[in-house]
Amino acid sequence: MVEQLELVVITGMSGAGKTVAMQSFEDMGYFCVDNMPPSLLPKFWELVKESDKISKICLVIDLRSRAFFDEIMNSIIGLENTSFITTKILFLEASDDSLVSRYKETRRTHPLATEGRIYDGIIAERQLLQDIKVRAQKVIDTTQLSPRQLREEIMKTFAKTDADVFTIHVMSFGFKYGIPIDADIVMDVRFLPNPHYVAELRPLTGLDQPVYEYVMTQPETKTFYNKFIDLLDFVIPGYKKEGKTSVTIAIGCTGGQHRSVALTERTGRELMSDAYNVTISHRDKDKRKEGNGRS
Repeated sequence: MVEQLELVVITGMSGAGKTVAMQSFEDMGYFCVDNMPPSLLPKFWELVKESDKISKICLVIDLRSRAFFDEIMNSIIGLENTSFITTKILFLEASDDSLVSRYKETRRTHPLATEGRIYDGIIAERQLLQDIKVRAQKVIDTTQLSPRQLREEIMKTFAKTDADVFTIHVMSFGFKYGIPIDADIVMDVRFLPNPHYVAELRPLTGLDQPVYEYVMTQPETKTFYNKFIDLLDFVIPGYKKEGKTSVTIAIGCTGGQHRSVALTERTGRELMSDAYNVTISHRDKDKRKEGNGRS
């Protein structure tokens, strides 16, 4: 059972960046819920109290329904700083001109623009949100902020540590089984000499020392590896600068058994440092069938 729960409520003007804010809290490990029906809130709290896995929750609330908003905000205000829950309200603001422009770009209708005028909906929403804005512990004006700058501001305010640890997942795969759909960087190493054609190496994998040494001692591998690490040293800081919190590097050969496995192991170990949280996996290492496939 969780002894203390941290609750962050994201609210504010429609179009001011609540979706980006919620994604930022997800990256910080918060359990995020967008517009939970008020009738489910009591049951939700009971489930959370019994859980030993959820300690940080983020609720996103807007004015899609005025009755909905009032009911759930009253419930949350009643929970503020109880012995079980510490509550913080994040209010997102933006200028009228900026909000109008954003709605026109997305061609969406403002939830309070009953007569179809975006500006009228913005004015009405601003008046309705005055009281909750006063209660907010943090107000962020997103008028001049890009999504990346908004993420940085939220991280700076709500992150529990100053250590900006970036996650790198290095994985091997076989092209015969398809390219991983979540990969950010895909490297094809099928041009390297293939241990599949060495009889005693064929049943082994890149985790076995004979295969690893065979792959790594090839002149082509030595040249490629140095250039590949130089590339990663250049691009990974760029991913961090753009606001990403993780990157997946997929290294592929034909079957995902020999070359890609060996190179994934070496690359992952090379990247391990205090600045990066590195994980290594081998998606297709054991998928081959006896006597079939090249890797």
